[in-house]
Amino acid sequence: MTRRTAPRTVLLAVGELLTWWAGLALLWLVLITTVDPLERIVGAGCAAAGAMLARAGRRAVTWR
Repeated sequence: MTRRTAPRTVLLAVGELLTWWAGLALLWLVLITTVDPLERIVGAGCAAAGAMLARAGRRAVTWR
């Protein structure tokens, strides 16, 4: 098992993605006026994309 696939590394990455996703999804829900099923789906998708970009940006800056 290499350092990149160690269970701790994977758990930290998943935890970071979930934290980013939760924060961005919450921000989306705060900023919209009506909460219907389509808005929730779009918000979850946008938050997931934003979480991946935020993690990639943090890794690019910190070299981790």
